[in-house]
Amino acid sequence: MSFIPVNEPLLNGNEKKYLNECIDTGWISSEGPFIKKFEDNMASYVNRKYAVAVTNGTAALEMAVEALGIGKNDEVIMPSFTIISCGQAVVKAGAKPVLVDSEYDSFNMKVQDLEAKITPNTKAIMVVHIYGLPVDMNPILELAKKYNLKIIEDAAEMHGQTYNSKMCGSFGDISIFSFYPNKHITTGEGGMVLMDDERLYEKCKSLRNLCFSSDGNKRFIHEELGWNLRMTNIQAALGVAQLERIDEFVTKKRWIGNMYQELLSDIKSINLPIKQKDFAENIYWVFPVTLKDDYPKTAKEVMKELGAKGIGTRPFFYPMHTQPVFNKMGLFVDEEYPNAKKLYERGFYIPSGLAITEEQIKQVSKFLHEVLV
Repeated sequence: MSFIPVNEPLLNGNEKKYLNECIDTGWISSEGPFIKKFEDNMASYVNRKYAVAVTNGTAALEMAVEALGIGKNDEVIMPSFTIISCGQAVVKAGAKPVLVDSEYDSFNMKVQDLEAKITPNTKAIMVVHIYGLPVDMNPILELAKKYNLKIIEDAAEMHGQTYNSKMCGSFGDISIFSFYPNKHITTGEGGMVLMDDERLYEKCKSLRNLCFSSDGNKRFIHEELGWNLRMTNIQAALGVAQLERIDEFVTKKRWIGNMYQELLSDIKSINLPIKQKDFAENIYWVFPVTLKDDYPKTAKEVMKELGAKGIGTRPFFYPMHTQPVFNKMGLFVDEEYPNAKKLYERGFYIPSGLAITEEQIKQVSKFLHEVLV
């Protein structure tokens, strides 16, 4: 049996057709028609007024922070258990990330801990939906209204997921998506910011394009600093083709997750992900498992054994509060977020990309039984 990767994208729709159209017409840069089409289609799907396509999800986060005017002495509350891009975006803006722990079973930020972290300097809450279930949004929306805070919604892993039947990506003052190859929709590399505020939309469009003046007579005269974060027409063509199949992809992801739930339910040494909450059914962006407390091996040891059998795995996020780069800046010193720490030590995820077959899923299950039972 050949190696089974953690993720392999599904690219058997209109991807080749649209890519060939880019090549045949010569529209391969950031000026082509697929970019606006991708933005419009994504905004419509998520039920937002505006969307701005960018180079990746990290760039989308940094743009969101900048567009909201977050800077020196401001604070942004976020989970410790998430990718470093979230904290990095805030630190690079000169602001301070303020952390909360996560629920061990859902992997999402502890909503009940948020209010205690709010200070006069708090400017925003960065909501990060993790692995397959959304964060409980209603209490956060109430807090944001009570304290006049902005919400940055990181929906990078939530293409097609809903919270109380409303699309993830529709809750933030600014929401972001990533289109990395392991996401439900991929453009190879890519990201997007979405919003309903026209002012934020115009600001993000400007930031994406080096803040060039809209006045043609002042083309190379700049009043502000931005980035070159332009998505190419080639990338957007992939995105348009992928988005056409989003409902099919969501259905397959849930089929993969449910199959693993059934095949792995008899392994007593692991915790399987929650199937659903009152407000959402798991979308299984990845299929994460955690080792039970009385199981003697570490996640790293188990992943090594699975790798030797040809099964790809990935570790969980390294907690923000233990990141050396932030500790060297004097951030999060002596702070403890035990669930975030334990998730990293005891968790990993297994192959669940959209191209995975039923035979491969059964093979993964077989080797998990051999290693863990």
